[in-house]
Amino acid sequence: MSRKIQSNPDGIQFPIPSGKKFPSTTHTAKQILKSALQSVDSPFVSQLASEKNWRKNYPVYFQELVKTGIESVDHPARIAKQGLDTAKALFNFNRAEKSDTLSHAMINIKDQPFEKFILKGTGSSTIEPWFIPYNGKKLQGAALLQQIDLWEQQQVIEPCHAKALRLLHEHPEWFDLSARTMVLFGAASEAGPLSWLAKWRANIVAIDLPNPAIWEKITNTVKQGNATLIAPQIRTANNEQQLGANLLTQTPEIANWLNTFTETLDLAGIAYLDGEKHVRVSIAMISIMEQVSRLKTDSSIMFMLTPTDIYAIPKAVVQSVQQNIKQRPMLEKLLTKSIHGISLANFFKPNIDQLITSDNGQQYGISDCIVIEQGPNYALAKRLQQWFAISARARGQKTVINIAPSTTTHSVVKNPILKAAFSGADLFKVETFSPETTNAIMAALWVHDLNNPESATNPEKELAHPLELIMENANHGGLWHVPYLARTALPFAAAYGWVREKF
Repeated sequence: MSRKIQSNPDGIQFPIPSGKKFPSTTHTAKQILKSALQSVDSPFVSQLASEKNWRKNYPVYFQELVKTGIESVDHPARIAKQGLDTAKALFNFNRAEKSDTLSHAMINIKDQPFEKFILKGTGSSTIEPWFIPYNGKKLQGAALLQQIDLWEQQQVIEPCHAKALRLLHEHPEWFDLSARTMVLFGAASEAGPLSWLAKWRANIVAIDLPNPAIWEKITNTVKQGNATLIAPQIRTANNEQQLGANLLTQTPEIANWLNTFTETLDLAGIAYLDGEKHVRVSIAMISIMEQVSRLKTDSSIMFMLTPTDIYAIPKAVVQSVQQNIKQRPMLEKLLTKSIHGISLANFFKPNIDQLITSDNGQQYGISDCIVIEQGPNYALAKRLQQWFAISARARGQKTVINIAPSTTTHSVVKNPILKAAFSGADLFKVETFSPETTNAIMAALWVHDLNNPESATNPEKELAHPLELIMENANHGGLWHVPYLARTALPFAAAYGWVREKF
């Protein structure tokens, strides 16, 4: 039932806890994680309920989600369903001083106010061959293959990721996207694939804020290429046509508009917002994807994940980390051991988590690369995306979800600590990528996953464990193989990067 409220901001909002006057992101996150952990009888449920320092200790509970997820092939789907169901029931959707649950609003609001704005690119109709811009070079052919080999040897990317990139090099015909209709939530995203899709004849359905600067960027990008842009357009009170739609405030209407398309849709959730808005925009994208997928069962979904999270990893990676620990130079061993002791184990904590045996008979490890500075809202937003991907594949939907490398986007480098840490990451054999390099790799990887029937994306391909969907094709920049818990080495990477930038 809707209830009358006073002056609540419109759109998707965190709930207000009982007895409180304002929404609480911490209370909501703990409820969602508690529900997810209860679904697999985790002993951490009671500890989570009484957790007093959520801002510092949240990684403990995200790690428990991964650990219990590994233990049984049935657990990831159970965790994902319970966590998502709780999130959808908790978030509110406000409009005109009335509030409803988001789930009810998605069903009850039937409006569809948008017209289709269509713009065709005026560039050459020829498909531009794929390349990777890297350190000022345009890597193609033998040079591209050589760099892929080097990244694999340096453990910057996983072998399956390298294999996918080589396959893309072998199949230039995959890059003709003229038969695909690709929906970009957050189309102007700095790390998104727009600039590449515009060269590959894609039909691009762009969803982004009704901001003239954003749409100038989007339309100029498409004009220069050979793609077709399709965008939501609405007539304003001044009888002017306005491009764009707001994922947070027009969530049901966007879903209704997408359901008017007759084409098969590839739905990409690439929108990013700072802080708690990232959680809200994630649940918005998921809600739209879910509603569209219900009516258009042949649609696919896509998300890009961050390497600075907690993941299940293959046994081979754990063995590699253990080998890297043994092979450290003696000076590094002495220095890090001394600093580890002096800091009361706060710095250079060894990355030596034991293998976990799953009920499928195989063993997996855990890579904990969460960076505390990114905060629990960021972790929750990305976890919701993972859960939706696992659920979508389990019900037979083609699901692309790949780990993208650490990238020097504006949203990252505006944090001075992260900027310095990225600059000094190579101290620990971790590579960070420029946005143009990440864009080229991740856009192509989406093309690979949509075309290669052997990809984990394909729900007909049997996986030994559901979490292998996320393990496959990882480009973590080397973070998975670092001998130390990433956040305990971060201050030294930041210090090294700061000195390098200054001197």
